[in-house]
Amino acid sequence: MCGIVGFVGSGGAIAAVVEGLKALEYRGYDSAGIAFASGEGLDIIKTKGRVADLEEKIPASTDSDVAIGHTRWATHGVPAERNAHPHADAAGKIALVHNGIIDNYAKLRKDLEDEGAHFASETDSEAVVLLIAREYRGDLVAAVEKVLPMLDGTFALGVVAADNPGLIVAARRGSPLAVGLGENANLIASDAVPILPHTRKVVFMEDDQVAVITADEVRFRADGKDVNPVVTEIKWSAEAAQKQGYDHFMLKEIFEQPRVLENLVRGRIALPDDISLPPELNMDGMEIPEQYFAGVSRIIMIAQGTAYHACMVGRNMIERVARIPAYPEYAADFRYRDPILDPTVLVIAVTQSGETADTLAAVRLARERGCKVISIVNVVGSSIARESDGVFYLHCGPEIGVASTKAFTSMIAGLYILAIRMGMVRETLSVNDARRRCENLVTVGHRVEGILSTANYVRGIAMNYKDASNFLFLGRGTGWPLAMEGALKLKEVSYIHAEGYDAAEMKHGPIALIDENMPALVIALKGRRYEKVLGNIQEVKARQGKVIAVASHDDNEIHKFVDDVIYVRADSGIMNSICCAVPLQLLAYYIACARGCDVDKPKNLAKSVTVE
Repeated sequence: MCGIVGFVGSGGAIAAVVEGLKALEYRGYDSAGIAFASGEGLDIIKTKGRVADLEEKIPASTDSDVAIGHTRWATHGVPAERNAHPHADAAGKIALVHNGIIDNYAKLRKDLEDEGAHFASETDSEAVVLLIAREYRGDLVAAVEKVLPMLDGTFALGVVAADNPGLIVAARRGSPLAVGLGENANLIASDAVPILPHTRKVVFMEDDQVAVITADEVRFRADGKDVNPVVTEIKWSAEAAQKQGYDHFMLKEIFEQPRVLENLVRGRIALPDDISLPPELNMDGMEIPEQYFAGVSRIIMIAQGTAYHACMVGRNMIERVARIPAYPEYAADFRYRDPILDPTVLVIAVTQSGETADTLAAVRLARERGCKVISIVNVVGSSIARESDGVFYLHCGPEIGVASTKAFTSMIAGLYILAIRMGMVRETLSVNDARRRCENLVTVGHRVEGILSTANYVRGIAMNYKDASNFLFLGRGTGWPLAMEGALKLKEVSYIHAEGYDAAEMKHGPIALIDENMPALVIALKGRRYEKVLGNIQEVKARQGKVIAVASHDDNEIHKFVDDVIYVRADSGIMNSICCAVPLQLLAYYIACARGCDVDKPKNLAKSVTVE
């Protein structure tokens, strides 16, 4: 998932694009490049490596009124300078940056080669710029619009021409692209973060739209005609996307969770002074009639990765509170399986970026089958938010670290609020129960803050396990998805092989792996499964395994059975899932730092999976 940036103004384009690429580097960082207008046409500078490596190659005094740039996560072609963007035609007259995948590029490439074209890279993107150059007759907009119907797949494009140096033409299908509307300068970017230093007015382009961008004007076109855009004003500041003194974005975002959760919950829940009255829940932009909640036959939650783990927790919440059958599904499987759907099925899409390709395709399939779709999304104006019948925005600010932290706990809180609202509508919750659950939500930010105060203690535990080669994470109930999420966080940032299991599955295979070199982290909160979890711990210890327990604050016995204990205040039922997630995030972070890993930019990973 690459990142693209473009700038048109009166000078300052190169600096703006380089800074924008730095802000987008979480989307990809194996190579980078920039194209800009110079007095003699277009100059292109590219490099394998990070944006900082690119910056060193740009002469310090260089400036331009227009530039486009790209930071790459390799899909077609190995990480190499020849495969880095921007790509240009043989004459160097047209240059292009591209995020996405052109599915029919092999045929396009063969056709172009049959016509005598020469390819300098292994990428699918080069075929697009060669097609545009073939169709170019002095009108860049016309050339781009002629080529777009030839392309199968996904793309966000920024295109410049040497003989029209004050213009960027942008186009989008499937891959996200935002246009920033500034004063005497306008921009494009893969998301809003690089735009915010210049303007908070943003247009999130629709599929098959074309944007015609100069310093003074932006026009949007669809089907060959001008269209009026929807302008969004971004509420959070550019400073929110900075590290603000933390060593890494991941650590900053872990420590932002108390404030993020408090803002999310207090903005949605009002508790009347009269305890006989039910809580009031603000469901944000949802327009689903309440009687529809009452008529739901079942709920399908679609997501990928961390968001899927949040859905697994959400299943427990919805079934327990609203008494509706709920099924978490991997969107990538759901969309290809010909699922059984009808209009009584409510689909909930959960995604941080709102641009995950498989989740977006699953949303479209569900709507085609007549289902109502609610999305739980962080990024305002994203594709999935726009294509849903109702949207519950998390408003947790930009999440730059590739390993999701604050978005995960926000998703759980959002699903719980939605579950409570459904329970109230379906009358499966009494006023007292609804109020109790809302009170638990209102206090969760404070409880997370208490856990974060033990960060140095968790760091000490991490030092005991930094040299591990493998790790098991075990839990039951909501502890199972937390085990999966904890394992995912560890493998993402530390490169330690880690697996998360339902502890009940241990004797069905994983127990064969346990020895003195296999540490296991066990979610072991008090509750109706507690004795079973203690049994699992004993089985690990009997095979010389090391055990870290995440335990209830008032458990005075568990330290006798394990090597290390991380205590959390566990007195709010299902909300404990949020509190348990935090030490797992800290443990992964500190182990990764101790191993010298690049925490914010793990190898082979990007923040948003906007292609299949």
